[in-house]
Amino acid sequence: MGVELTVASEEPSTLEAVNPAGLLTLDFEQPERAADAVRVFSAQYPINGVVGVDDTTAVVAAAVATRLKLKGNPVHAAIAASDKYLQRELLAEAAVPIPRFELRSLEEDPTAIAKSIPYPCVLKPVRLSASRGVMRADSPQSFVTAHRRLRAILADPETAAACGDRARQYLVEEFVPGYEVALEGLVVDRRLHVLTLFDKPDPLDGPFFEETIYVTPSRVPAGLQAAIKDCADRAVRAVGITDGPVHAELRYNERGPWLIELAARPIGGRCSAVLRFGDHGVSLEELILRHALGMSIPSMQRERLAAGVMMIPIPGEGTMRDVRGLAEAKTVPLVEDVQITAHPGERLIPFPEGSRYPGFIFARGETPDVVETALREAHRRLTFVLE
Repeated sequence: MGVELTVASEEPSTLEAVNPAGLLTLDFEQPERAADAVRVFSAQYPINGVVGVDDTTAVVAAAVATRLKLKGNPVHAAIAASDKYLQRELLAEAAVPIPRFELRSLEEDPTAIAKSIPYPCVLKPVRLSASRGVMRADSPQSFVTAHRRLRAILADPETAAACGDRARQYLVEEFVPGYEVALEGLVVDRRLHVLTLFDKPDPLDGPFFEETIYVTPSRVPAGLQAAIKDCADRAVRAVGITDGPVHAELRYNERGPWLIELAARPIGGRCSAVLRFGDHGVSLEELILRHALGMSIPSMQRERLAAGVMMIPIPGEGTMRDVRGLAEAKTVPLVEDVQITAHPGERLIPFPEGSRYPGFIFARGETPDVVETALREAHRRLTFVLE
């Protein structure tokens, strides 16, 4: 693209001294202070656009954009998008369909709470992503068990730091049955442009909510897709998102679509590699960067072929020693790549305590059905050796 890049992170790089224009250390826990640091930095190295890549840095990016008068979201919108309770308050006020919810403290007696709520319900951390710590409870006994596990997850020092003042709180939500989809979008001057709608063909009914397959285009009937997109659009406006990528999780059932999650960031992990736009196969990242920099966007139309990605399920708890069948998995027709991101010696932790997938499988084909079949066949050929 011919764009010079500065990468900002919360930990200093050993190469920062030899690449002062390309590497910058910021305090992510204090977005306003980070924005001040970028303003000083930009006096020597001008900044023309800013993009956050996850929930935390989306807030920092919003503060930077506000301070430097760049394209981006208001800080309050980025905070609401990363805080499930604030988000639900805004969505409820705007009458966006969402599960019934209440904010609870971990210090409250879970046995008493368990006797006072309807089932099934979902316990959910306020500021974690990738379904970490999200658990379904179907009875008072399972609620108390889930509460104990969630308390342990949020007691981890690194997790507590990421959650900030929400580390001692959690949400109790109504469980919404139905088929789940994911929407990838780009908001341009307050208008949501839907880039694609993913089907999630594997049921996500709990007790944990580990995601597996995303396939696009969606096989949901056109009329229902329109209702889903309208629900997401209403959510974007309710939260106050004005510019940049959004990733939304929605469910639909006989009562229509429901907004489950909305994030002011692109899709996570390496899943974005499944998306290509226009005649030249432009990546999602390029669309986002072009928008942030005010450059022209040739096309937001996704390619003609169906495409899918499998977030390889965590095979169990243990130290990964080997992955067998990788070459065989890559030979499955329509499979483009199998990427193992976990390394030998890494400890794998299943959901809900874990959230890091050991790898990804990518496929393309003429229809969503054949793509889904290829992903499942490639996964069937993989064997993870754990100790």
